[in-house]
Amino acid sequence: MRVRGLAVLGIVVLLATGGCTRAEPVTAGGLDEVAAVTRDAALYERLPGTVRDRGFIRFVTDASYAPMEYFAADGRTIIGFEPDLAAALGNVLGIRVEMVMGDFATSLDEVNDGTYDGVLSAMTDTGQRRERADFVNYFNTGTSILVQRGNPRGIHTLLDLCGNSAAVKKGTYQEKMLLTLRKTCSDRGLTMHSVATNADALVELRTGRVTAALQDFPPASFVSTDERTSAFFQLASEEQYEPGLFGIAVDKGNTELRDCLRDALQRLIDSGVYADLLARWELTASAVPAATVNGT
Repeated sequence: MRVRGLAVLGIVVLLATGGCTRAEPVTAGGLDEVAAVTRDAALYERLPGTVRDRGFIRFVTDASYAPMEYFAADGRTIIGFEPDLAAALGNVLGIRVEMVMGDFATSLDEVNDGTYDGVLSAMTDTGQRRERADFVNYFNTGTSILVQRGNPRGIHTLLDLCGNSAAVKKGTYQEKMLLTLRKTCSDRGLTMHSVATNADALVELRTGRVTAALQDFPPASFVSTDERTSAFFQLASEEQYEPGLFGIAVDKGNTELRDCLRDALQRLIDSGVYADLLARWELTASAVPAATVNGT
C-alpha cells in the first residue's frame, strides 16, 4: 500500500503526551472527496449544546494501526482511513473534529468520564463494551494471524499457536481471543505478550520474542504487503477469524451525539464519499451497507 495524504478539512489532529491536554494542531493537504461534503445545518442544530458551544468534537485514538490510523513520516501527523472519515463527518456536521493520541486500553474510561466525546480507533463493537458505550458502526472485518516472513514455526491456524507465544495489544478483542484459545491448549500452553500498542506487538514479532501477533485483517495485511515492512511479516493464512463491526464508541448517555454521528455517516454512505475513502485506503471489502448503532 502507498502512503496517502491526510484530510484536514474539518479535522484537527492533536498529540497528547503524559496525560497532558495541551496539544498543537497539524495541517496538511486536503482530499477532494472530503472537500465535496457540504454542511448539514439540521444535523448541526441537533448536536448537543455543550459540543456546539465548545466548537469541536474530540475523539481519542491510538495511531499505531495502519492503514486505519498511523503517524506519517514526520512523526507527528496522523494519517489513515479513520482520520479521513473523521474529517468527512466533521464537514457534514459543520464542526471541527479533533483526534488525540491516547491509550487504547483506557479509552472507554476516558469517554465515560467526559475527557473525550468518543473513541475512533478501530474498536470492535462487542456485547461487553456495549455495557459501557454505544457504537456507531462504520467498518466490518475479522482477525488475522501475522507471523515472521517465511513462517518459520509453520503457523497456519489459531490452534497452531498452542505451545507457542503471541503478541497482542492490551485491551483489544484479540486479547480476549487469545485468553479463550489458551484454555483449549491444555498442557501445551500459550504464552501471551499483552503490549501497549500495535507497534509494540510488531517489534515483539520482528525480533522473535513471539511466534505470531493477532491483529485485525487490515493492519495485518498492510504490514505484510507494504514495501517497508513486507520483508519481515506475512499472513499465516488468508482466513479472517470472528469477523465483526468496528464502531465509534460514544458514552451511553450521549445519545444526541451518537445519533448525529450515525446520520452523518449515513449521508457519507449515500453520497458515495464513504466508498471513495475506503477505496483510497484499499479497504472496500470492509464496507458496511448502512450506518447502524450497536449493529442494528
